[in-house]
Amino acid sequence: MGSSSNGGVPPGFRFHPTDEELLHYYLKKKISYHKFEMEVIREVDLNKLEPWDLQERCKIGSTPQNEWYFFSHKDRKYPTGSRTNRATHAGFWKATGRDKCIRNS
Repeated sequence: MGSSSNGGVPPGFRFHPTDEELLHYYLKKKISYHKFEMEVIREVDLNKLEPWDLQERCKIGSTPQNEWYFFSHKDRKYPTGSRTNRATHAGFWKATGRDKCIRNS
């Protein structure tokens, strides 16, 4: 999509994917480098994007949203380390909760 607000979706479009759809359709296509017919999940660099900018960047259509979907790479703090870099220009992303393993049912 050319615009940052994904204005190319049809009027009334709603995006409410299930966990299975996110994994088996969107993520599977993404990791196998297949093109999407409609780019509803944006790719963002969280290290260059502040939390208050994420909502507008990942907006789909013109209807209000409570959830935002995006793809982002996991940046390492050190090249050979396992710590994640969460720094941005104005602060940092804070991790909450624990990592959760997602399995095919």
